[in-house]
Amino acid sequence: MLRRLAARFYWACSRWKLVSAPAPDRPTVLIGAPHTSNWDFVLMLGIAWRLGMDFRWLGKKSLFAGWRGPIMRALGGIPVDRKDPGRVVDEVVARIRAGEVFGLVVTPDGTRGANEYWKSGFYRIARETGMPVTLGYVDRTTMTTGLGPTIELTGDVPTDMDVIRAFYADKAGFRPEFRTEPRLQSELGQA
Repeated sequence: MLRRLAARFYWACSRWKLVSAPAPDRPTVLIGAPHTSNWDFVLMLGIAWRLGMDFRWLGKKSLFAGWRGPIMRALGGIPVDRKDPGRVVDEVVARIRAGEVFGLVVTPDGTRGANEYWKSGFYRIARETGMPVTLGYVDRTTMTTGLGPTIELTGDVPTDMDVIRAFYADKAGFRPEFRTEPRLQSELGQA
């Protein structure tokens, strides 16, 4: 209740406008892209709290150090050790198979820097759990943010990524120069 009130106040005062599909009614992998600023985190909280979504998010392990750890975990954070990123996929899959129900927010384009490829963890988690993928977005050009469509992945990586690329083609984050084209390294040689 308190979170929804905070979110209503935030959206009433924000320059940004929430333009969103309804929250998915089942567990989903929620892509947060383009991720080009720390402000994306505030928008994510505002979206999830306004829509009443139970969510978790992946963040680099250093965000959970010291006094920030309990706060980040209370906000739904799951620490990722970049030296062993595959372990977090296994951990999330285990949580879901154990019956936890939540939307998992993933920023596959990395953390606020132009990269050549998206990280594939979101795709592997969705395929291994049978969860759909919800396309969350930030678009500075229209000052809108929210949830787009929820899609089922087919396992045909280039085709699935074509759908994702089409959705994000006209979206620009807070810092458009840091945008990463939605492309997985595993698409090489499969197209």
